[in-house]
Amino acid sequence: MKKNGFQLKELIIIIVITSLFTSLTTGVIMYNNSRITNHITANDLSADENLKEFLKVYASLVGDYYQSIDSKEMLEQAMKAMFEYLGEDYSNYLNQDETNMLSEKLTGKYQGIGVQISDGNRIYKVFENSPAEEVGLLNGDEIVSIDGTFVEQKTANDVAKLIQASKKDIIEIQVLRNNETLNFQVPIRSLYVPAINYQIIQETNMVGYLAISTFSDTVSEQVKNALQRMEEQGMKSLILDLRGNTGGYLSAATEIASMFLEKGKEIYALAEKDETKHFMDETEEYRDYPIIILMNEGTASASEVLAAALKDSYGATLLGEISYGKGKVQQTRSLEDGSMVKYTTARWIRPNGDCIDGVGLIPDIEVDLVIPSDKTEIVDVQLKEALRILNEF
Repeated sequence: MKKNGFQLKELIIIIVITSLFTSLTTGVIMYNNSRITNHITANDLSADENLKEFLKVYASLVGDYYQSIDSKEMLEQAMKAMFEYLGEDYSNYLNQDETNMLSEKLTGKYQGIGVQISDGNRIYKVFENSPAEEVGLLNGDEIVSIDGTFVEQKTANDVAKLIQASKKDIIEIQVLRNNETLNFQVPIRSLYVPAINYQIIQETNMVGYLAISTFSDTVSEQVKNALQRMEEQGMKSLILDLRGNTGGYLSAATEIASMFLEKGKEIYALAEKDETKHFMDETEEYRDYPIIILMNEGTASASEVLAAALKDSYGATLLGEISYGKGKVQQTRSLEDGSMVKYTTARWIRPNGDCIDGVGLIPDIEVDLVIPSDKTEIVDVQLKEALRILNEF
């Protein structure tokens, strides 16, 4: 395979370590901060006797409890208790740190130099068109110090935070390469969080490969550019890799689906408390080449929305393993202290009328990915099978 931001072994490792926690925190997310809710107004709250009783208890504890009380912490625990009452994994309270992590993942941008750091503080990947690539940093370079701070005793996460926390426009990074110490002056810029890998992986029949890792604010633009570049090279079919993709913004999945579907085709429906709303492709853009979608148990939420839309309304083929099975949609509400609440507002329905919650998407062609215990030879049999099928078209 020719390299264009993609290495097979790197891909498989990322797929294998996909976290269930990420699936629960990312999911299918919509934002709605414009009013209290669709059903409850401020006047309703002022007349709510149960809420009045809660406020009386709160006032009694803050005013009369024999020890001093951290009222902010107490209210935070009260909010957590409300979500525990719901008994659902996808509705929860996120503190400021958790909110910041989720927001950075979903906004699709960050301040940095454009590298991924692995254990041992080695640069695992230098991203395309990044400051790190521009100054000559390479995959495999071992980071020794950052602005004079030695990082030998720090974790990879600590090093990443050290770079992001810098107030400078340019930082000095010292690396060890082939037993030689090198110094680089690296600009810090606002960068896209890389959400895709793509390339033509089979030039004989011009098979394209596109892996999407998350549905962030910026991913649809990245996907559009990738498709255009591969199509300019003569791409005739596409392998869309959603393995390990645990979701993100529903709007991002909708935008990507609209790049493929004909106008008027259904993308999904939302079954809310009082009604079911159907969402159709409203764009003039569409494509008509064969698509095989790779998925596994880590394919969840917004990635399942996209896979189902392309399966039911485009005719794509699903290959791999049964997906995670998250058929619910969450909205978020930002709180004034920087924290956030996230709660389920609807089930999403695939175009064929099914809800996959707790069931998952069933592949048309089931192929298990076996990881050898020694991890020395990893063969992506799912990708190989997809290539074999597309080569027969």
